[in-house]
Amino acid sequence: MTEERDPLVWTLKCERPEPAGYLKVRRRTYTQPNGKDSDWDILQGPRTVALVAFTEDGQGILVRQYRPGPDKVLAELPGGLVGPEEDVVAAAVRELLEETGFQAGTAEVVMQTFLASYATHVRYAVLARDCRKVAEPAPDAKEFVEPVTLPQDEYVAHLLGGQYTDADMGLVGLVAAGLLKQTS
Repeated sequence: MTEERDPLVWTLKCERPEPAGYLKVRRRTYTQPNGKDSDWDILQGPRTVALVAFTEDGQGILVRQYRPGPDKVLAELPGGLVGPEEDVVAAAVRELLEETGFQAGTAEVVMQTFLASYATHVRYAVLARDCRKVAEPAPDAKEFVEPVTLPQDEYVAHLLGGQYTDADMGLVGLVAAGLLKQTS
C-alpha cells in the first residue's frame, strides 16, 4: 500500500544560520538596575493579524498549511502580514479573502499583543462573522493553502486543542464570539 503524500508538505533542502527576511534578531545590551550589563536577543518583525472567522451558517474557517517551525501541516487561523500603512481590519479582511475566498460580513479587532517578551512584533486578533464564499483562494506565491470549514463544535474543539500556531489569538476570538466564558 502506497502512502499518499500531502500536497501541502514542504521538503527540507538545507538549514543555515541566517535570516530569511521576515523576522530579524537584534542583540540589545541593557544596563540593569544593579549596574550590570545584560545581552538580549530581540525578535523584530512586521505587524500580523489572525482571524477567528465564522460563515453565515456558523461554521469556523481554517486554512491547512505547512508550518516550518513545527515541521507539519496544521489547520491554522487565516491571517498574515499587515502592511506598514495598512489598517488592521482591512488587512484581516484582505488576508481572509486571499487565503480562503471568504468575504467577511463584519470584522473587529478583539486583541492586540506582542509575540513574546523578547519581541517587538505586534499581533492582532480579529473576529469575523457572517463570512460568505465569494471567490477561490488567491494566496501569495509562497503560500500553499487549503481552506476548510468545520461545524462550530469541531472548530471550538480544534482551537482548544492547541494544534495550531496562534492559540492565544484563537482563544481570545472564541471569548469575543461568546463561545468561551470569560472569568474574572
